[in-house]
Amino acid sequence: METNTINAGLCARMFLGGAKNLEANKEWINELNVFPVPDGDTGTNMTLTIMSAAKEVAALKEPDMRTLSKAISSGSLRGARGNSGVILSQLFRGFTKTIREYDTIDTMVLAGAFGKAVETAYKAVMKPKEGTILTVAKGMAEKAMELAETEISLSDFIREVIEEGDTVLLKTPEMLPVLKEAGVVDSGGQGLMQVMKGAYDVFLGKELDYSTIEGTSKSSTPVREMDTTKEADIKFGYCTEFIIMLEKPFSGETEQEFKSFLESIGDSIVLVADEDLVKVHVHTNDPGKAISRALTYGSLTKMKIDNMREEHHEKLIKDAEKLAAKQAEEQKKKEPRKEAGFISVSIGDGIGQIFKGLGVDYLIEGGQTMNPSTEDMLKAIDEVNADNIFILPNNKNIILAANQAQALTEDKKILVIPTKTIPQGITAVINYNPELTAEENAKQMEEEIAHVKTGQVTYAVRDTHIDEMDIHEGDYMGIGDHSILAVGDNLENVTKDMLASLVDEDAELISIYYGSDVEEERANALGGEIMELYSGCDVEIYSGGQPIYYYVISVE
Repeated sequence: METNTINAGLCARMFLGGAKNLEANKEWINELNVFPVPDGDTGTNMTLTIMSAAKEVAALKEPDMRTLSKAISSGSLRGARGNSGVILSQLFRGFTKTIREYDTIDTMVLAGAFGKAVETAYKAVMKPKEGTILTVAKGMAEKAMELAETEISLSDFIREVIEEGDTVLLKTPEMLPVLKEAGVVDSGGQGLMQVMKGAYDVFLGKELDYSTIEGTSKSSTPVREMDTTKEADIKFGYCTEFIIMLEKPFSGETEQEFKSFLESIGDSIVLVADEDLVKVHVHTNDPGKAISRALTYGSLTKMKIDNMREEHHEKLIKDAEKLAAKQAEEQKKKEPRKEAGFISVSIGDGIGQIFKGLGVDYLIEGGQTMNPSTEDMLKAIDEVNADNIFILPNNKNIILAANQAQALTEDKKILVIPTKTIPQGITAVINYNPELTAEENAKQMEEEIAHVKTGQVTYAVRDTHIDEMDIHEGDYMGIGDHSILAVGDNLENVTKDMLASLVDEDAELISIYYGSDVEEERANALGGEIMELYSGCDVEIYSGGQPIYYYVISVE
């Protein structure tokens, strides 16, 4: 019998279905990145965002619409990563603001929820662009409102809204020339459509396995947990596990004999026999005896032997370190707050050391290949004991998550400096002046980072045509603040060609940060060439240690 309403239980399952479908297609969505760089992460960011909420939803025993709405909104807001993830979380936030007021959802409620979702998401973006996830969401919301005025079944309603979303998605290349040139549709919009389609599948009755979301384990062998007893209390020191691939009959009598043998040499025994194999787990002081007996029944595979005394010793050390760190943190929080603190997103050990040397209090590892979440930002804010905290995202795809953390913080003043690159972040910290107010410092930092030009050299992961350049998989690419500046098959030549587009008559300082895949000698050789080419500029070379990007270069 066809249903024309959605209760909280079905809504929760539909949300989880959307999350699972997005996760299943995340790599495909990553490949829709306009620039053919190895850090296309829209699918990953959106998946991590929705999975943060999915875990909270999956944990609900008997959800009503209010508890479900809170789980979706709170989980996605805190788990939001990257621009696409933040926008997705805002869509969920707006959607749940409407549905939480109802016990069941029909076409009218759904249409209203779509409209509120779009309204909330557009407000969260300072300069919304058409041809993005926002446009796709808006197209579906408008279609939903149009359909809600007609007599239509809920199933047909959802199907037609999804069809409209696909239609709008196909039009995104006409709205954003950069999409058309690269020959792709908007990746964020495609991610949203995967959520919608996964939810609709569940509405139609598709059964899904939610165990991976819930984090449950189906292993027949219990997980061994180390306790806090003394090392001397561990009677049998080796956790021994293996599977016997049976080569002769293994009767019930044989099984009991083998089990009795294991009991004579150890404890914590788990023995699971099937027609073709036997899974064995035993704690013993002589793994060799267990293995020798097992070999009389067949060949062995999946063998694993752990020294529990050694693990226990390591655990005691780690526990002591954790306790000391926790006590230090608690003591730090008791100290009077300082006036200002800094949180910076960083990539690479070398760049992290530079930020630390400049006085940054807390580093969030992330950047290009893994955008930190709003929750990561909130944790950092909690750790920094200061009244005014400056956050340096150092990546345009992290600014929205930082802004979201700012909005969720009440007991400290958060100032997000919209740094889009690592060099901009370094410049921002350098220009902090303790004699100025927090607001005056924020203004000064923003003025100074506007003078920083950044170029980054990486490699192409696919063939494409963009910025009037033919790019082939494996080519080196020099990417500026707004476009690709150079392409070629020689790393040094591409780097110099990119730099030529950045340096002008006002340039005074060139800073070169070489990555983890570049040897110091090679970087210094390139630095020497650049010194000769631009003798009127100071040239500084640093080991950045960043992955993916061979060189990050700033010109000021």
